[in-house]
Amino acid sequence: MTSPVVVLIGPPGAGKSTVGALLAERLGVGYRDTDADIVATAGRPIAEIFIDQGEPHFRELERAAVRDALDGHPGVLALGGGAILDEGTRKLLTGLPVVFLDVQLADAVKRVGLDAPRPLLAVNPRKQWRELMERRRPLYTEVARAVIATGERTPEQVVEAILDALELRQAAGDAPQAAHREEQA
Repeated sequence: MTSPVVVLIGPPGAGKSTVGALLAERLGVGYRDTDADIVATAGRPIAEIFIDQGEPHFRELERAAVRDALDGHPGVLALGGGAILDEGTRKLLTGLPVVFLDVQLADAVKRVGLDAPRPLLAVNPRKQWRELMERRRPLYTEVARAVIATGERTPEQVVEAILDALELRQAAGDAPQAAHREEQA
């Protein structure tokens, strides 16, 4: 059993996909997104699953995708925004290097416009997003080893903050600064 080097969680618009791909490249590991796994397994977009089969069915697919990814993906893993709603998933995340990418509504709107096909944000997306975060924020912080605010940061700056928070600089191939200074002396 191999677990991920970093697990990214957070709401829509937090930058999990963009940051996850950059972080994986920086660490020299693979990147995986459980939402993409669900789409591949179901053969249809998440919005269609919600509409045709309902949220409970989607959450079952999500639980299975998260379990599979946590058991066998040694790289960077991004979870869908609602994956942490499941108590079993939260238990599986215990002790793992989980990073909550925290984003404010204004920044999320700029990034995704909240007009993308996101089933839980279909009607009055700003109000829905706020309510979603009121329910989820405590769960995100419960399982997170680090909380990284993404507002006003580029994806590259968020990657740097994650590397610092989880002390992964050597894994990213960054030489410790002290050793670098000693070599120059």
